[in-house]
Amino acid sequence: MREFRHNEFCMGTAFTYFGRTDKSPAEVEAAIKASAAILHEADEMFSLYKPESPVSRLARGETSLDKLPIIVAAIWDQCELWSEKTEGWFRPFTQQNTFDPSGLVKTWAADKACMKLEELGITDFAMNAGGDIRLGRGISSGITKRIGISKPVSIADKDAGALTVVDLNGSDYYAVATSSSAERGEHIWNPKTGNLANELLQVTVVARDIITADIFATAAFAAGDQALSLLNKHAGELQALLVYPNGELVATSGFAQLLKPV
Repeated sequence: MREFRHNEFCMGTAFTYFGRTDKSPAEVEAAIKASAAILHEADEMFSLYKPESPVSRLARGETSLDKLPIIVAAIWDQCELWSEKTEGWFRPFTQQNTFDPSGLVKTWAADKACMKLEELGITDFAMNAGGDIRLGRGISSGITKRIGISKPVSIADKDAGALTVVDLNGSDYYAVATSSSAERGEHIWNPKTGNLANELLQVTVVARDIITADIFATAAFAAGDQALSLLNKHAGELQALLVYPNGELVATSGFAQLLKPV
């Protein structure tokens, strides 16, 4: 088994692939190229930072949903479903009320990119999608299914490091996602008040898939003091750790079973 590592810069962040395989270097290179192409295709389709993307044109009123590629309508529908599932705490619209699927698209694309690797026979890997982790479905047991949760401070801070470690060995969880103000400052809006969400410092969600983990991490951060109630309603499919501004840590009922001391 040979190790491989690759960084792909896309969507304004880095997607890091790391894993082991018995595939040849040429096969690994081809698989990663096919996987990364999915990320770039999603960026071209959904980025609001690219003026000619379908979503940017839609935001400017230059086109309509029925005239865009069918995948845009499919993502719109998925966003609506996630908004309903999170009781409206996930909202795929900007403050100007234009469609913004970025809260879904990054991990949706990451998941599709990971599935492409698995389809091509590479299953023992992890992808770090801008801080959100998705494990391969054939990852080896043992220490490789232990994932650190960062402290709610910038990585440039002298106190940066791991807050704790979750051990996913023996579980059916394959993803960890975190929403925090540590790196980007206050950037998540409370969709029910229109104000910036600032009642939490950090939310980390462990789930069976990276989309669920990411959506609920964002929704819970937006929900503030209602976050734990929201997350506990879905404790059968996820677990979570919340960090409050005063340093208090609160978790869903089953989260402690995943903890390993640093």
